[in-house]
Amino acid sequence: MKKVGIIMGSDSDLPVVEKAMTTLGNLDIPYEVHVFSAHRTPEEAHNFTAKAREKGFGVIIGAAGKAAHLAGVLAASTCLPVIGLPIKSSTMDGLDSLLSTVQMPGGIPVATVAINGAENAALLAAQILAVEDEVLYQKLTLMRKDNKEKVLAKNRVVEEKFNK
Repeated sequence: MKKVGIIMGSDSDLPVVEKAMTTLGNLDIPYEVHVFSAHRTPEEAHNFTAKAREKGFGVIIGAAGKAAHLAGVLAASTCLPVIGLPIKSSTMDGLDSLLSTVQMPGGIPVATVAINGAENAALLAAQILAVEDEVLYQKLTLMRKDNKEKVLAKNRVVEEKFNK
């Protein structure tokens, strides 16, 4: 199975990024995590993505707050899918991170999830990998079924309590 690369711009992003790692781990998807800044370590960020495919990666998640150029910088160095994970920062409640991640120029796409949407970043990475992996596709299908059942169980409790 292909690996997922998770690159964060700062170790302060780790509390959010850990949710992506947990989700990937629950799906038995191998991953690597690194701290590479788009502005302070651009060579390292470029070197990682430029060699990612040959090192067995299938998808890259770029997590960053504030100016949040990281996912775009990563995408510029690879044709692998890159998922931007904007991190909520003290500035503008993360809206700056979201806009910096989602507003990419034509020719360099970055899929972008919600601010602090680490679980969805991991699930989107899993769905991309599942295009070629039937076992992973079935795990995702089962996960959705389980989520549906949990919601319906909560619905029954609410209905019993309030619908007289």
